[in-house]
Amino acid sequence: MPEITAIEQLKADIAANKERTLQEQFERVLNLVKVLRQQCPWDRKQTPQSLAHLLLEESYELVHAIDQMDETELKKEIGDLFLHLCFQVLLSEERGSFSFADVFEALSHKLISRHPHVFSDTIAETEQDVLNNWETLKLKEGRQSILDGVPNSMSELLRAYRVQKKVAGVGFDWPSDEGVLDKLAEEIGELKSATSKEEKEEEFGDLLFTIVNYSRFLGANPEDSLRKATNKFIERFKKIEVNVQGSGRNWQDYTAQELDGLWKLAKQR
Repeated sequence: MPEITAIEQLKADIAANKERTLQEQFERVLNLVKVLRQQCPWDRKQTPQSLAHLLLEESYELVHAIDQMDETELKKEIGDLFLHLCFQVLLSEERGSFSFADVFEALSHKLISRHPHVFSDTIAETEQDVLNNWETLKLKEGRQSILDGVPNSMSELLRAYRVQKKVAGVGFDWPSDEGVLDKLAEEIGELKSATSKEEKEEEFGDLLFTIVNYSRFLGANPEDSLRKATNKFIERFKKIEVNVQGSGRNWQDYTAQELDGLWKLAKQR
């Protein structure tokens, strides 16, 4: 009797359409990824580097689904992101580096060692106590700086936020939001006083950095806040577009005052 190939087995498994346990579902996905890696010309060409930008795109799409609270899309986007994680692990196995078992073992070890207030006798009564312990434990693990773990590939808004949260975790922080507000006023004044393009750009960067700092005292993530503001702007602008398109006039025919009036109308709606 001829040996059944992996892809034939998967086809038969799909056709069976049976209910599966979580472990069976997990193994099925891993087998699908392995077959695609062997059989699909596109999958065969991929490397960790070629897939990196797609991993970011899938993460953004997942965040979008979370914002929309679309449960169907959320399920799909979680699956798409998990697919890329499976692919990265498969590529590591091909290099002889690590497997999913190694990933889960390392994750379990980190979760236990980073939560001594749960699994040991360390006391942490507040969220800030947990964060302080977290950074101290990272340094004990061999990092030279508490900032070593901040990826350069992050968006700069989120990177600034992560840097500020980390240094605040060891006590390097403003005592209150009043100090940050005073610093904001100072940075705005320095931006107004700047003369050269280079100086203006530098002062603008300092202003943005301070605004991100203030977001922490509001308990707001700057990426979330800016995303919500951008989405709100898009929603209002689309209402203006409907009015412009319905008027039969071109955008160029509108004065700044007329467009401002349409904007105010969109805000009221």
